[in-house]
Amino acid sequence: MYTREILPPIASPIIDGSVVFGTWNKAFEKVDLQEIRKPYKYPVPRWIRENRIKELQSFVIQDDDYFLRAIFSNFKMYRMIQVALYDKKTGQKLIYRKTRLGTGWQLPLSLANSSVDSRSSHFFFRIHTWLDVDTIRLDINIEATRKQPSLTIHLAYNVNNHDVTPMAVSLGFTQRRIMYAYKTLAPVRGDIVFGGRHITLKQDACTGLFCDCKGYFPYKMQATYISASGFNNENERLGFHIAENQTRETNKNNENVLWVNGRMSPLSPVKITMPDGIDGEWIIQDVEGMVDLTFTPKEPDRSGFNMIITKVDFNAPLGYFNGVLVNSEGKKINIKNLFGIGEKLYLRV
Repeated sequence: MYTREILPPIASPIIDGSVVFGTWNKAFEKVDLQEIRKPYKYPVPRWIRENRIKELQSFVIQDDDYFLRAIFSNFKMYRMIQVALYDKKTGQKLIYRKTRLGTGWQLPLSLANSSVDSRSSHFFFRIHTWLDVDTIRLDINIEATRKQPSLTIHLAYNVNNHDVTPMAVSLGFTQRRIMYAYKTLAPVRGDIVFGGRHITLKQDACTGLFCDCKGYFPYKMQATYISASGFNNENERLGFHIAENQTRETNKNNENVLWVNGRMSPLSPVKITMPDGIDGEWIIQDVEGMVDLTFTPKEPDRSGFNMIITKVDFNAPLGYFNGVLVNSEGKKINIKNLFGIGEKLYLRV
């Protein structure tokens, strides 16, 4: 069975200008990719290196009735925000997107006690990552448009290390150009207000995935992600986040992870295929027998744009997962109609 070493905690995946690759079960104190010495073969000015570093934070939160996804991406040439709320009972879907050119807000280098916020026309958000006191907070306020109602969100993750084991990874595109990711699954509580409705989310029934990511991504970036969360028949909180991307040596180190009742299990690399296209069934399998899933899309979500020097093509359907996962102890975890999301991204920037 596939295994992966969990390394002792360190302050940063960059030490004296050199990269440390691996997997950890604790957040780094700081991740500053500008500290990498000579990420390119030839000398490159700092401002060019800074513009090659892309970063994002994502929130995927759900209970039995609602599914919320919020992505905050800083691609340096432009910044993108996408917020989607889906009512599982009625099928109502609200999607808000905002793209702003040029520089502006940047995501923090540390998750210990830092915040980022942006107040623009009709759109406000604040992210406060406060791992020092075991919480991550998300606040969003979007004004109504002619087509969609206003949306207000106040949510808090409970990321107490006694209850939740996160994953932090450092993965290589080359020997010195890397990506970093921090992921966790945690109970979430809070409130969502839209269209005259006030929804209260209770942490004993609501689960959230959080991801913080930075990287010297290739100019043409391609990646496919799947994630889902919920509860099994034993009322254990479970979730997974699995990616197929362009990093090297994925058998030795990757960002695939499963949580059951807060316990983190690294997963093996996978192959994600779509024999009938994005709108058909997705097949997710490995060669170790730890991952054998199918994803059946239910609600499509496509976005993107194409300019002279940049292109974004993003497909993120919602749907159901079925199959089997195996945790680090060899226990089979049956996945039956677990609601989640598949994401296929092509980015040229």
